[in-house]
Parts: sequence; C-alpha cells; structure tokens
Amino acid sequence: MMIIDAQALSSVPHGWRLVLLVDDSRAQRRTLAVQLIRAGYHVVEAASGDEAMRICLERRPDIVISDWMMPGQSGLEFCRRFREMQSDRYGYFILLTSRNDKKDIAEGLRAGADEFLTKPVSGAELLARLSASERILRMEESLRSANARLNSTLTRLRETQAAIDRDLREAQRLQQGLVRERHGRYGDFDLSLLMRPAGHIGGDLVGFFPINARRVGLFALDVAGHGVASALLCARLAALLSGAADQNIALRITELGLCDARPPAEILHHLNTLMIEELRTESYFTMVYADLDFLTGALRLVQAGHPHPVLQRADGRIESIGRGGLPVGVFSHAAYEEVQLVLDPGDRLFISSDGLSESENARGEPLGEDGLHAILRTNATLRGDSLLESICWSAAHYAGGQRNDDISAVLIERRQEAGQTWG
Repeated sequence: MMIIDAQALSSVPHGWRLVLLVDDSRAQRRTLAVQLIRAGYHVVEAASGDEAMRICLERRPDIVISDWMMPGQSGLEFCRRFREMQSDRYGYFILLTSRNDKKDIAEGLRAGADEFLTKPVSGAELLARLSASERILRMEESLRSANARLNSTLTRLRETQAAIDRDLREAQRLQQGLVRERHGRYGDFDLSLLMRPAGHIGGDLVGFFPINARRVGLFALDVAGHGVASALLCARLAALLSGAADQNIALRITELGLCDARPPAEILHHLNTLMIEELRTESYFTMVYADLDFLTGALRLVQAGHPHPVLQRADGRIESIGRGGLPVGVFSHAAYEEVQLVLDPGDRLFISSDGLSESENARGEPLGEDGLHAILRTNATLRGDSLLESICWSAAHYAGGQRNDDISAVLIERRQEAGQTWG
C-alpha cells in the first residue's frame, strides 16, 4: 500500500531532497523512512514499481531507493523505466538487494542504478550513501544551471549576431555606394573599377573624378586591417576624395576661378598630415593616386606603399611602375615620389590591391607580381569588366577558391587607333 500526503508532496521545503522509497514490505519502508526524515529528507512511499512510476510522473524525486525483488515489476525494471523518463534533470537511484554476485551488480549498473545497499540496511551506511548522492546531485544541478545560463547567453549572442549581420549587410550596401561610378569614358580612355570585400565590409576603396575639361583623377587605396574600423576610415577618405571642388582634398580653385588639381605628391603629403595630426588613428593605408590628361595620354602617379601598378603596352610588353613608397599615416615626414608616363593607343594601366598578388595556393606560395603579369598576358585580348572578372577568376583558381583579403582594382585603357591590333 502506498502512503503519501498529496498536500505535502506539493510543498516540499526549499533545499530538501525528495526521496522515493519503493518496497513491497511496509515495515521495511517505515524503518527507512524514519531514518530519512530524521536526516532532513522529505519521503514518499510506494509499494510497487507501478505505483512508483505514477509518483515519478506526478513529481520527480531526487533520490529513489528501491528494492530489487518485488511482485510484478522488479526494481531492476523500474530502474530502466525511471532512466527512460529522465531528460531535464538527474535522479539518483539506489537498489536494495540481498545479492552480492558481480554479474547481478553489473546488470544493475547497466539498468541505470548508481549505488547498491545490501539488506538489511544499516542506518550509518544509508546516510553515507545519501551523502555521496548529495555530491553527485549538487554537481549535476550546478552543471544544469551553468548549461541553462550558457544556453541563455548563446540565445542572446545569436540575436546580437543576427542584428550585427543585418547592420553589416546594410553597411556593405552603403559602402558599395561609395563607388558611385564603376565605369568612365574620357576622350579615348576607358576607366573600369572593381571592389570585392572579403567579408561584409572591407578596407579597400577605388574611384575617379573629373578635374577639368581634359584631366581626371584616379585613386586606389587599401586601409590596413579589416572590419568596421577599416570601413569607417574608407568612408571618411571617400568623402575627402568626392567629386565636388569644395569637398575634394585633391582639387583647388585657381585665381582665375578655374578648377585644378594639386600635384599627386602634394595630395599624398596632405593626406599623411591629416592622418597623423587630425584623425590620430592607429590605422594607416596604402594608396596609388594618378592624374591623367586624357587628351595627351600623359599620366602623373604617386605610389604610397600600394602594390606596383602594371603597365601593359599595346605590343604586349609589361612593366611594373613606381618604387613602392611609404604608407599614408605612419611617418610624419614621409616623402612621396611622383612618376610620369604616357599611355599610347592600345596601352593600359592596371592598379590593384594586395588581395590579388598575395593570393596563395595550397602550398602557401603567393601569386606575386610574376603571376599577375602572366594573367595579364593570358588575357591580353580582353577589356574592361571582362578583363577584371577574368583576373579575379584566375587568382581565385590559383588560391583554390580561398580569399582572405579584399580585392580592388582600377583599369585605365586607351582605345586603339583604327586598324591597330593588340599585342
């Protein structure tokens, strides 16, 4: 017969353990119950495995002490069912038995028992085993609480990450909008731009702007690092290099009221001073700035730590331009050297960030300048976007599809004269 107070069952004092005694012997249950109550446990009793299961469904006990041999469902079978119903918390299960055979103990452990007590049970041994169960249960509760906190934290992190991803996608859209025009045609020159961030947002920026009726300014820059800080600096630099004469750091109004551009070296010097004295940021950037006279093909260029621009002549000859130079925002007294060249019909100048030349194959070998030159030779007959896409595809193929850095490029092409063919 089961002895249980329903009201007491629903109001166990905080910190008490609920112990379920399962034994077909009322005397055995009473003997154990008295000892447990004196030790501070709340006790409920069941006379069979079926009655015990009903109690477990109504209220999950912390500790179960069950006789092995009972009419109907044995303690071993009850132990298996008890383990199957557990999911969110652990219950400590002690089997009472007069058996001491190792095979029986092994069978009990496989069924899910934690401990065994040999009948008749001594009070001291019972309390010692319960003390051991307390350590296990406290550890399980601590782990369960930590796991709940971890799951809660992970949920908040996922929600935060989702919000960040939404913001980054919007930032990517806005950053792509910094490059207002991807193509330009000035005289017999065609300009093409490429910008591919490695992540949502990147630190590369390319662009061009008209200076006056015969000149156009072009730039390609790469802010050190990745992520939000680099993207913010890119946005600031984009504003400084916008097309309007009253905003563009490269432009000035002459005494006659005409729009003109500062010499390339002066522009880089001004940007370097701005970075060090006004922005005071830990970041720096590399850059190529070019001033193109599209009527004559004369081009003045400054390289500030950016990869060497590649000049490909109409007859197929390739050469690297510039001597490297110092990045912008590192040394307060950095000097920048100006390079002058002329682009003849059929010539083109390719300016790219190090995301291309530093693409690595499976052996860790970078593509390098020689690899980039080889790609340009292979694609000599392509022009504009087709050439830029082919270069990107070739670099990605070399790197096995892996890309860890932003890729940006400026392509300046002078159209061929009638009857002229590419080298």
